[in-house]
Amino acid sequence: MAVFSDQEKVKILADLIKIKSVNDDETEVAQYLQRLFADHGIQATLMPLSATRSNLVAEIGTTGPVLGISGHMDVVTPGDVTKWDSDPFTLTERDGKLYGRGATDMKSGLAAMVIAMIEIQAAGTLTTGRIRLMATVAEEVGEMGSQAFYRQGTMADVDALLIGEPSGYNIAYAHKGSVDIRITSQGQAAHSSMPEQGYNALDPLIEVLYQAKHAFQDSDRHSDLLGKLGFNNTVVQGGNQVNSIPATAETEINIRTIPEFDNATAIAWLQKLVDQQNAQGAQLAMTVFMSQSPVESPKESPLSDLAAKLGEPYAGEPIPKVAIPAVTDASNLLKDKAHDFPFIMFGPGNMTPHQVNENVDRQMYLDFIKLYEQLFVGYLTA
Repeated sequence: MAVFSDQEKVKILADLIKIKSVNDDETEVAQYLQRLFADHGIQATLMPLSATRSNLVAEIGTTGPVLGISGHMDVVTPGDVTKWDSDPFTLTERDGKLYGRGATDMKSGLAAMVIAMIEIQAAGTLTTGRIRLMATVAEEVGEMGSQAFYRQGTMADVDALLIGEPSGYNIAYAHKGSVDIRITSQGQAAHSSMPEQGYNALDPLIEVLYQAKHAFQDSDRHSDLLGKLGFNNTVVQGGNQVNSIPATAETEINIRTIPEFDNATAIAWLQKLVDQQNAQGAQLAMTVFMSQSPVESPKESPLSDLAAKLGEPYAGEPIPKVAIPAVTDASNLLKDKAHDFPFIMFGPGNMTPHQVNENVDRQMYLDFIKLYEQLFVGYLTA
């Protein structure tokens, strides 16, 4: 007999949506999940990273191989709430969809994994192996939570990993990496009628961006699986008046990396361009404030094959296995793991993450709970 009714499963998701864990305050989410586990005889441990941010780890099973499952507890800002058709922090059902910030990315996946663990424990179907949940903070910005799990060795004995990010009825087994870089430029202010008396901080910055764009985009390095590296200049700030030479300027850059053009190589290329400008009198300083490596696991593995097989009846059609451009906590969690380590991203959701009126299909959410129960136990007992 199931522990939860469908109404109770939706209520758990609603409770999570209500917690405004917008790029912070995940401790409240972790505490809620800890209480939920405790109500059903499962110990969960909070791992504080700051006063308001705590990872959570919970495990069922006693011996045998470890299946790691993971999801993040933070969400992005709802933006202009007047553009939403309902309160973004009140789960609202319309036409079979559940609306709210985090409904797809990714509190439905997190709730589905937690509920599945509780149902499995109550049913006593896990006769061998262990299921370890690693709920992370700060996935949306910085991936600090998964870095902490890696440093603390939580993944050391894990034999396979599933991340419940919103793939819908697709299975992702590889994704690009991501590097965030900030370059600051120091100049000297002057009147624009006498620019020779100052130094325009924007000029060397613009030159680096121009050269970098062509250097990266014209590179012939290519991944058959993930395509080409992506270079995006996303923030530029400098100057404060049209007739004054700017004394300071700053830019932020995001690079989406591939194994053939990895993070270290991309950083070194950009640093070389910065050094060239500094050799000509500029004062540029480059800081890497996030670096997550690309992930490429086997397309065919016992985990991905079983997920595709079990998921097909729910999807009503064969489930494709794909590579994606987005980055997940797998970049940190899979550090030091072999190339053939089984990893998939597989969770309820659609293409509305970070959007106004973000939503998840109600039936898909409920189906993924059942699917996870079958998949987790089936993989460990095969």
